[in-house]
Amino acid sequence: MPDSRLYVMAGGGTGGHVIPALAVARELRSRGHRVMFVGTERGVESRLVPLAGFPLELIQIGGLKGIGGLGKVSSLAKLLVSTVRQMSAKRPAAVFSMGGYVAGPPVIAALLRKIPVVAMEPNAVPGIMNRYTARWVTRALITFPETAKFFPASRTEMTGLPVREEFFHLAEPADEGTFTILITGGSQGSRTLNQAAKASWPLFRESGLRVRLLHQTGAGQAGNLAEEFAATGLAGEVKPFFEDMPGAFAQAHLVVCRSGAGAVSELAAAGKASVLIPFPFAADNHQMKNAESFVRAGAALLVPDAEWTGEKFFRTVSGLISERGVLKTMSAAAKSLAKPGAAARAADILENIH
Repeated sequence: MPDSRLYVMAGGGTGGHVIPALAVARELRSRGHRVMFVGTERGVESRLVPLAGFPLELIQIGGLKGIGGLGKVSSLAKLLVSTVRQMSAKRPAAVFSMGGYVAGPPVIAALLRKIPVVAMEPNAVPGIMNRYTARWVTRALITFPETAKFFPASRTEMTGLPVREEFFHLAEPADEGTFTILITGGSQGSRTLNQAAKASWPLFRESGLRVRLLHQTGAGQAGNLAEEFAATGLAGEVKPFFEDMPGAFAQAHLVVCRSGAGAVSELAAAGKASVLIPFPFAADNHQMKNAESFVRAGAALLVPDAEWTGEKFFRTVSGLISERGVLKTMSAAAKSLAKPGAAARAADILENIH
């Protein structure tokens, strides 16, 4: 085992940034290294990082997107001097960046101090921070082939995004004549997906199709949906949050969801056919690009947010129920996109970057 080293994980705000970084951090810790995170008090890292047993250095910084040039410079300058000093004092072996505005100060400070930076870009189109620093990173780890054009070819590797190991080893769903659909807008939920699902209930009930709906609404949007669903008599359950998401995936013949990097990586790992409804206000429309990549591979159907209604939901599912061969083809295509061992590979690169 190499000597114990310190690694800094940069990037926060959302689970899409924090959860993959935690997977890499756990891998590094298992190899005897020390890991610290940089994040903000308002991001999900303030809860998830301490829960996982890692130290978190809090910073105060606003988002960069939509801010004028002077605003960006001012926002970064507030932290840059102190962050450079911190990098000099701690002298980490490398900085691992998931991108996002939180990654700005530690990544720039690392580059100024000639500390190696490994950037992981989970989306088909890189975020603003990874785009700005692309030419200077030591290594770039990507999930989609089309992302390679944004980084130096000789320093880019398609590792995929770290996903919980359970997703790679799911049993096939029971085939007892009932078709199970998992609907999820992520931990925060999706108003579009929730409203369309609710509007589809009477259509499924009147059709007589044997379906089972597993619906994660998100805590903030649960409302009375669970009670209203129970009154329909349809099979399934509606919950604010599924604690065991791999278990929910294992039961599903089809997944209806957004197309964030984490969601599509889990679909690939699980080998699940899906209907993707990209969040239309995602930065740089990256969810649309993620979904289009899956469609090109034959792994998913894509429906724009504005078109996803209860009737569209019902008709799409009805068509797929009658085309089980199509579902199998989609599932196999999704599985072909899986990249197991992404966290271990990222840790290997970090250890051997010197």
